Amino acid sequence: MANIFSTNALRSFLLITGLFCLSLGSYAQNKIKKDTTQKSIAAPVIVPDTSKTNLLLPVTVRDSGKNGASEYLTLQQCIDYAMKHQPGLNISVINIDVTKTTNAISLAGALPQVNASGDLIHYIQQQQNSSTTTNSGTGTGGTRQSYANTFVPGISVSQSIFNSSILYAYKSAPLYVKQSQQANDSTKIAVVSSISKSFYTLLLTLEQINVLKGDTAEFSKNMRDAFHQYQGGIVDETDYEQAQITLNNTIAQLKQANENVIPQYATLKQFMGFPPEKQFNVVFDTLQMMNSIHIDTTEQLQYEKRIEFQLLNTNKNLQSQLVNYYRHAWLPTLSAFFNYNLNFQNNSYADLLDTSYPTSQVGLSISIPIFTGFSRINNLHKAKLQEQILDWNQTDLKSQIYTQYTTALANYKGNYFNLQLLQKNVALSRRVYFVVELQYKQGIVPYLNVITAQSNLITSEISYLNALFNVLSNKIDLEKAMGNISY
Repeated sequence: MANIFSTNALRSFLLITGLFCLSLGSYAQNKIKKDTTQKSIAAPVIVPDTSKTNLLLPVTVRDSGKNGASEYLTLQQCIDYAMKHQPGLNISVINIDVTKTTNAISLAGALPQVNASGDLIHYIQQQQNSSTTTNSGTGTGGTRQSYANTFVPGISVSQSIFNSSILYAYKSAPLYVKQSQQANDSTKIAVVSSISKSFYTLLLTLEQINVLKGDTAEFSKNMRDAFHQYQGGIVDETDYEQAQITLNNTIAQLKQANENVIPQYATLKQFMGFPPEKQFNVVFDTLQMMNSIHIDTTEQLQYEKRIEFQLLNTNKNLQSQLVNYYRHAWLPTLSAFFNYNLNFQNNSYADLLDTSYPTSQVGLSISIPIFTGFSRINNLHKAKLQEQILDWNQTDLKSQIYTQYTTALANYKGNYFNLQLLQKNVALSRRVYFVVELQYKQGIVPYLNVITAQSNLITSEISYLNALFNVLSNKIDLEKAMGNISY
């Protein structure tokens, strides 16, 4: 009887203990269900393919309809649009016409100068009995009295034969046009470079959004699996919480990336001259972009190909012309002239135009600067000093160009090498994550291994995208440094 009593007591104790544990488990599960219901985690739409080795699988990248626009522009279309609508570029085009007009004004003195004039004079007081006598041979010619009213209309024509200022304007005119055209080319290069780098920055953000969307869907699935496993008593509560932390971090990154798209579109519009109130989406050819990351790094740097160097050489040629102008400023100015006047005289205004006494003359005019207060010598000295400044500017520009070239080349080579390694890391990270996830589901490894594999996957994917678009931006910098940007 004692043994039966002890057996029944043991069974009762185990039954009560089991019911108590079951009630505690039910309470904990209901509390977790309530918390997860309040968070309202969305279900994953797709499961990423772990066999992918290239993140840029879509042929076109858009902003998921964020702009609500049906117009899609490639990089080349963005550049073509800027060539017609970019304000700074249009200003540089207008400056070319301004320069040509200024040259025409400076060269106007080489053409004949025609002026008309007229003087209407009324003598309030004049000399009495004044007369004008013309002698012819030994006889006395006719005599005419002076009159109270005189009107002298006339026309004068002058033609410059030699003028150092006009000669300087003639020699400098094509250099000024070349200077304004080179300034326009410099603006085009800056626009192409800015649009390209802004375009790649925008694509980088859009691709990060694509990656984070896929990771968010995958992490949502893992979190739900961990929760169900926890409900089934297979895993600990911390596994579910760690999955929730990872998911929250990814959602935060996705939110920030989506917010970054808006100002990046605004920056691209600014460089393009695109109206801020209008919207467009970007599109690119994946294969073309992957092929465009390559550049010949063995090409030697040629300073003459840089537009800044060409523009400085033009400025030096202009300064040389100015030095020659002041050096020959002692040369005389020679011009021809012709004057024709009609002299109307009469004491009555009503009859003033009845009779005229025309006069005409033709001749040469010469002006020789003898002493100008040393202005010519001082101007010549000043022009030579400015010429020396341009020489030093050229030396400094070569140093700047070389620094830009070496920096861009080093960045390109480093990021290109990094890109190749990170591309392999992406494939390895996906494979590791896939295997670790299977091992976790089979109970071989703890969930901490899954969290580590997930973090490594996100890091490798984002690092790969950063490296890819860094290479593209570095290529633009290298092409700009070498003077190879086409537009």
